[in-house]
Amino acid sequence: MGGRHRTDELEDGYTPYKEPQPRRRRGGRGKVLVPLAGSVALAVLLGVAAFVVINRDRDGGCAGEALPLRITASPDIQPALSQIAERFNKAAHDVEGRCAAVTVAKGISATVASSFSGGKAAAMDVWVPDSKLWVTNLRARNQEVPEAGASIAHSPIVMVASSSVVPNLKKSFGEASWGGMINAANVANVDGPGRKVRVLVLDPSLNAAGLGALLAAAGVATASGAGEEQLVGALKSLSGSTSTVRDQDALLSSLGVQGSKAPLGISSEQGVWAFNKGKKPEVPAVPLYPAEGTINLDYPVVVTAKDAAVRKAAEAFQKELGSEASKKTLQDQGFRTPDGKSGKAISASAGFQAKAPQAIEPPDGKTVARMSQTWSRIKLGSRLLTLLDVSGTMALPVPGTGLTRMQAITRIAVEGMKLFPVKSELGLWEFSTHLNGRGVDYRETVPVGPLTQDINGALRRDVLNRRLIATRARSTGDTGLNDTLAAAYKQMTDEYQSDKINTVLILTDGAGNDDPDGGISNRQILKRLKDQFDPEKPVSVLIIAFGPDAPKGKRQMDALAKATAGDAYIAKDVLEVRKFFLEGMSRRLCAPNC
Repeated sequence: MGGRHRTDELEDGYTPYKEPQPRRRRGGRGKVLVPLAGSVALAVLLGVAAFVVINRDRDGGCAGEALPLRITASPDIQPALSQIAERFNKAAHDVEGRCAAVTVAKGISATVASSFSGGKAAAMDVWVPDSKLWVTNLRARNQEVPEAGASIAHSPIVMVASSSVVPNLKKSFGEASWGGMINAANVANVDGPGRKVRVLVLDPSLNAAGLGALLAAAGVATASGAGEEQLVGALKSLSGSTSTVRDQDALLSSLGVQGSKAPLGISSEQGVWAFNKGKKPEVPAVPLYPAEGTINLDYPVVVTAKDAAVRKAAEAFQKELGSEASKKTLQDQGFRTPDGKSGKAISASAGFQAKAPQAIEPPDGKTVARMSQTWSRIKLGSRLLTLLDVSGTMALPVPGTGLTRMQAITRIAVEGMKLFPVKSELGLWEFSTHLNGRGVDYRETVPVGPLTQDINGALRRDVLNRRLIATRARSTGDTGLNDTLAAAYKQMTDEYQSDKINTVLILTDGAGNDDPDGGISNRQILKRLKDQFDPEKPVSVLIIAFGPDAPKGKRQMDALAKATAGDAYIAKDVLEVRKFFLEGMSRRLCAPNC
């Protein structure tokens, strides 16, 4: 029900945060008082009050107490909606005998979504977030959250760079694409475009453009057959503090700061327009449209009001948002209409693509929720204890490589350490038999702690590297793996840290447990791991084996890993370890429900 409305303006100007005054009659004082006096006398004589209602209906306006409609909108679209609301209020829309009075407040979409999650929804009647992704994610967990209504505007998610670096970007990166972004950001692709390009992403837990970009990239990676470990490698890199930006303006401002790598960011198209218009940088930001298409920010209308009259007012205002005048207001503020049409603000002369890029359909709620969970978990630091096999078989040569098994394994360890950011906590134990007195098959070489922590004048990362390179196999040592794993798993469980991914990594030649003096049996260690594994505080076992004996122990290695939602791999060459570390990381992100 849209209700009646006046086309003549009120004498008093309206601001969005003040209720409009009831309509005043025009004309001289006497012309009003004379008929009014007669009318009042008639009403008194008849004992009815119908005159006032009839008079209001005849005039086509509305009177009485205003009907407030409180809208909370994403900060980027709030100014445009406020302009539309001002026109709407001046038109005096009648809703069940009351003038609808629309106010539009700013509300960061992530903050409003969080209020829904916490059961304390913001005081509002209508919510206009920047993306339906927020609603989809909320409804995946709580079906009581209202569904997203029609979209009122679009803004494609684009890549963005300073215009001064675009030529160099194209040389090292090629045309803009989500596949190229993954390659450039993948921490394991050390020889890729990431050598010359630094990818910056908006934190997807706080910004729909950041979340949409990751979803688009994940969809492209899946469609192309790229391994999940490539996406995980990119996410791992992007989750670092230097690559993730909380605020879109901060990201766009940082594009002008050039170092050894050309910065490439993520933004909404409208965000690029607003930055260039508002900040007026010496070198403007330039949108780059991904070749595979993109996800649009779509600004849906979510009606949260329970009151029937307020919901009718919301319907009337939503109808106004679809008018030609409202579409032009939105276009003038850098938005596109839902069918992709742009206005003068988004034009080729301003560095934009007038034609809307191909739209990628946003994924379903489960996919959105899974990406959000993956991001939140990958941002967790890593706490990893490496168990390095130094038994006698590790001194044997690996045919065709010119390396001993120990040399190959330590190279794997050094290579794997490159994938861990500085906030990680790592430690190292060696294991064989009787390493620390009779019956103790392991010794702590480097205690678990932050990589940046000082140990006797050197950083833990450097201490670990030096220790790994210097490690030698014990020519007469056996393999007390089970006793070592039992002690390491207990320690990591006792010292579990909820803000980190807790892992026990075993690097071995794959021969399995070989402890002639006794110790824990294979059956016993499996039972112990199953009993100690806590899905609420998961400590996973990751095993990487290298050498000709590795396949013989694969069955037991798989069982050990499976007992803790971990995984086991056999490496054919040293560089393959990058893939294994990332695959293992991917499994730990979904544990214990992989």
